[in-house]
Amino acid sequence: MWSTLPSDPLSVIFSYLSPDCLARAKSVCKNWCACANSAAAAPPPEGRQTQPPWFIALPTRFQKLVCYAHNPLHNYWHTLPLDFISYPFRPVASPGGGLVLLRLASSTTLQLAICNPFTRQLRHLPMLNTARTNPAVGVIESPNSSYRIYVAGGMSEAASYVPTLEMYESGGDKWRVIGAMPVEYAVRLTVWTANESVHSNGVLYWITSARAYSIMGFEVETKKWRQLSVPMGDRLEFAALLVTRKGQLRVVGGGGGVWVWELGEDDKWSVIETVPLELGMRLLGGNGSWGNVKCVGGIDGGAVYLYRDVGEGMVVWRGCVENGGWQWCWVEGCSSVRENQLHNFPIKGLLLHPNLGLCA
Repeated sequence: MWSTLPSDPLSVIFSYLSPDCLARAKSVCKNWCACANSAAAAPPPEGRQTQPPWFIALPTRFQKLVCYAHNPLHNYWHTLPLDFISYPFRPVASPGGGLVLLRLASSTTLQLAICNPFTRQLRHLPMLNTARTNPAVGVIESPNSSYRIYVAGGMSEAASYVPTLEMYESGGDKWRVIGAMPVEYAVRLTVWTANESVHSNGVLYWITSARAYSIMGFEVETKKWRQLSVPMGDRLEFAALLVTRKGQLRVVGGGGGVWVWELGEDDKWSVIETVPLELGMRLLGGNGSWGNVKCVGGIDGGAVYLYRDVGEGMVVWRGCVENGGWQWCWVEGCSSVRENQLHNFPIKGLLLHPNLGLCA
C-alpha cells in the first residue's frame, strides 16, 4: 500500500511529522525521500499545531566538529556532525528557517556564512563593502524564511571606527551600505557588543556587554538610533534581550537572582517574572557567580533557555499546552548520547525550527 501511495497525499502525511521522524522517513527509499523533501519545503498545513523550537548547542571553539540538538517534545538530544565545515568558525545567530549564521574565526575581518546543520549545507556570503573587525551583527527574520543581516560599526583596516551600516538580504549577491551612524555608537557597538540582537516593532536592538548594561536600537525605516537603559544595569552579572510573539521587548538578567523585565509605555521597565530560587541554585551548581550564565529565547516567543556548558542542565521558561500559561522547568544537559559519555565544553545556544529543505 505505502509503495503505491501517490506522492501528493504522502507529502501531506509527512508534513505532520516532527523533523527527526521526517529525517528517518527520507532514508526509506527514493520516493519517500522526494516526498519528504517536498513536505520540508512546503508551509505547515492549516490547523497543525506549531511545534516548539529546538535548542541547538553549538561549540564556541572549532575543536568540536559536532553540535547537539534538543527536541523538547521528546526530551531527547540528537548529534549533528559539523565536519562539512572545513574552517574554524563561531556561531553568531539564527536568521530563521532552521539556519545558522556563522563567522570565520581565523580571519580578523568579518566574513560570514549560512549553514543548515540538519542538511549539512553551507553557503558563503559575499564580502562586505568595507572590511571590518569586530562589528555588531544583527538579523531580522522575514516571512517565508527570508532574512536580512545588518552589520554596524567595527574597525577598518586603517584602525579607525567605521560609522556606517551595511545590509544583506537573503538570496542576494552583495551588501548595501544603508546609512551612517554616530561615531560614538560605532565605538560602543565595536568594543562592547557581543552580537546578541533582537528585532522588535521595526527596531533592531543590541545590548552592550559592559556594566552598566545598556541597549542600543536602530530604527530600520527611519535609520535613526536610540538608546535605552537596562534595569539594574550596574548590578547584573549577565543580561540578554528577548522579544515576545507580540513584539514586546524584554530583558532577562541575573545577579543574586534572575528576573524578566518587559518594556512598557514611556520606555518604563516592569518585572513580569522571576526564576524560582531552587532552579537558579541548581543551574549555578555550587558556583555562586551568574557571570557565566547565558540566555537565548524569543523565537516566536516560544521559550527562554538559561544555560552554561553543553553537559550541564538548563532552566527553561516555556508555554504549557495544558493550561495555556507559562512555566519554569529543568532540562538535563547533553552529557551522553546513546550511552556514550561526552566531554563538557562551552557552547552558544540557539533556538530554531529544524528545516530539512535547502539552505537559502
